[in-house]
Amino acid sequence: MNTPHTPPEQGAPSEPHRVVWDTRIAVVLREGLADWQKLNVTAFVASGVAAAAEGVMGEPYVDGDGVGYLPMLGQPVFVLTADAARMRTIHQRAVRRGVRAAIYPESVFATNNDAANRATITGVATADLVLAGLAVHGDKREVDKVVKGASPHP
Repeated sequence: MNTPHTPPEQGAPSEPHRVVWDTRIAVVLREGLADWQKLNVTAFVASGVAAAAEGVMGEPYVDGDGVGYLPMLGQPVFVLTADAARMRTIHQRAVRRGVRAAIYPESVFATNNDAANRATITGVATADLVLAGLAVHGDKREVDKVVKGASPHP
């Protein structure tokens, strides 16, 4: 469960209403992707977290004129980068630790629909997947262990 909490005030308030999350969302992109690929991969894998992880969605937005907008993820998304070998290690850690992941196989760049996207990995062993990126969501300590070695995206 994604449970934010506000830490108790200690000394002078440096950040009013600061929220600390018990869970973490991290996106890891493989180094060497084109800019459009990085953006596409990030959007797709973040949507996987939004669709499957309870409690990560915020409330809908409403502007001053009463126009409504769709809700977004209600907590920060950490975007990281890793080389192909580290990406494989991160994926293996997520599987081994039971941290749910949304994956973006490199093969999906050659498709144009959801069914074809999924078909690109049917029959491919987990260890043989070539990923352009992935997103993980879970307890922040577990997520940190899974993505260890990845660098903040520049």
